[in-house]
Amino acid sequence: MSDAVPRSRVGSDEGGRRRDLERPPAPEPLSVEVVDNHTHLDIADSDDDTSVEDLLAASAAAGVPRAVQIGCDLPAARWTVEAVDRHPQLLGGVALHPNEAPSLAAAGELDAALDEIRELARHPRVRVVGETGLDYFRTPPEGVATQQESFRRHIAIAKELGLALQIHDRDAHDDVLRILAEEGAPERTVFHCFSGDAAMARTCADAGYFLSFAGTVTFKNAEPLREALRAAPRDRILVETDAPFLTPTPFRGRPNASYLVPITVRSMANTLGCDLDELCGALAANTEAVYGTW
Repeated sequence: MSDAVPRSRVGSDEGGRRRDLERPPAPEPLSVEVVDNHTHLDIADSDDDTSVEDLLAASAAAGVPRAVQIGCDLPAARWTVEAVDRHPQLLGGVALHPNEAPSLAAAGELDAALDEIRELARHPRVRVVGETGLDYFRTPPEGVATQQESFRRHIAIAKELGLALQIHDRDAHDDVLRILAEEGAPERTVFHCFSGDAAMARTCADAGYFLSFAGTVTFKNAEPLREALRAAPRDRILVETDAPFLTPTPFRGRPNASYLVPITVRSMANTLGCDLDELCGALAANTEAVYGTW
């Protein structure tokens, strides 16, 4: 990483707690390249003085030369379309995050916003509709019906345009699976930052869905998630950062970025008891199966 990377910064999280904003050191690079299939460079672009070019260069040096940039509100979706034009290392995903839908609906703007997402998704380097889905953690009960309607409409856009679907599922497993079954899931459906247990992993795999594992799989209290990883077929798993969030152990709480993917992949290989290079090869093949070539 360049000298532009900040080395000693302190900020606050949403709860007002002090948070160390120093970027972690680069891990040992992977010898077989993989892709970060979910990152938010638009947020990193505004978080500190580190440029997108710096982050992409650091990622490539770590054996993670490509990424899927996800924009999950209208400003971020517009940024994403511009970014995939500027940076050949990136493919894009655009959607309205489930927590955006109720506020847009209350303002009478949801239909227009979804129309714009559909148009942005026609860009040839946008390969994903997402992240979309359900989030019952932050949205109160009165917003659930709007979230579900928005989710259904995103599913329809993905199928109309022949794109992959990336799902955000927080505290809503049963309803996410039910709506996918009712609407008919797109051919390529990814559970971003998979958070279910082993039984759900088997259910998703049986339905043909892909499960994307983030830094959470390294957390000390995440044994049920590691059991889910063990239960998932090797040809159904992906890796991601969700950067700048969900930084893997031992740097939890500090800013995440694609160059830290090797930490998560090594943890996954350890959990699975498999060869690291073989796992990287499988992750790379699965990524291309979902998104195509860069």
